Amino acid sequence: MNRAKPPPSCPLPGAAAGNGRITLAHGSGGRLSAELIERLVRRHFSNPALDRLEDAATLPATSGRLAFSTDTFVVQPRFFPGGNIGELAVNGTVNDLAMMGARPRWLSVGFVLEEGFSLAELEEICASMRQAADNAGVTIVTGDTKVVGRGGCDGLFINTAGIGVVPEGVDLGAHRIQAGDRLIVSGPIGSHGMAVMLARGQLSFASEIASDTAPLAGLAVDILRAAGSGLHAMRDATRGGLGAVLAEFGRAASLGMEITEQRLPVPPDVQAACDILGLDPLFVANEGVLVAVVTPETADAVLAACHAHPQGRHAACIGAVCAEHPGKLLRRTPFGGRQIVAVPAGELLPRIC
Repeated sequence: MNRAKPPPSCPLPGAAAGNGRITLAHGSGGRLSAELIERLVRRHFSNPALDRLEDAATLPATSGRLAFSTDTFVVQPRFFPGGNIGELAVNGTVNDLAMMGARPRWLSVGFVLEEGFSLAELEEICASMRQAADNAGVTIVTGDTKVVGRGGCDGLFINTAGIGVVPEGVDLGAHRIQAGDRLIVSGPIGSHGMAVMLARGQLSFASEIASDTAPLAGLAVDILRAAGSGLHAMRDATRGGLGAVLAEFGRAASLGMEITEQRLPVPPDVQAACDILGLDPLFVANEGVLVAVVTPETADAVLAACHAHPQGRHAACIGAVCAEHPGKLLRRTPFGGRQIVAVPAGELLPRIC
């Protein structure tokens, strides 16, 4: 006997939401969108500016100049030793503001979620973002959520934008770099990129390498206080690593950047992993390391300030700016020679932030 086929059904959004996954209905602007905001956004990010749920946050006027930055985070895997995509998103934008001498104040957060994404995982990420914001002394004041179909965004992408206040008299940038300036790196390099690579399971390597993701605003304030006008430029060494930052400084200032190989603070396990993969740790990403370009007269004071701060205990002066070889990065080898370091054409480790 032929049985009649049941008529096609369309599951109710409420029923679909019961499986603990993001549905397209969560991005519709309807009831499920409101529930998502209440369950995750307001629960973890609640503050007077955000709780009004207006189309834009209203912020108090401030004295001094404003610094504004934005970044988008697509790291894979989303969780890795030492952090996750949410913590990374907060710290990354906070650090970009701090490198301009700004005091980070406010952040916006935009989520692009793939249909089927775990609500429990999203909640864990939101909780880590709130903790990272508290640690950095910033407030998440506005944001947005979009949901795309399956296969549309590899789970979750996060955009953060931030506003900070630059105190009067502070002017940092490559335009201030001069020949003779010293190059100071705040800590060991290469940990973030190697931690993400190992978390992908693409390398069998027994190691405790963890990401160095951390807010650098406090350290930046201490450096600025120690150097005053002797601080010429700062940059956090993220994608492309320390080498990319120095090369960018050299091109922008039309000066040479000379470093001494033995002074580079590379953890032994990071060096070992790089040796296996054939990578130069100079170009491996970091998320909690900055480079400061300072006058020779202030270098010792800056190093002392770094060593007194938790994020700068292993800071080192790795080289100097020179008039020779403008726009080039040079490395002094253990044998006393100098070599021009070529910057890789592309990213050595994709999807690390």
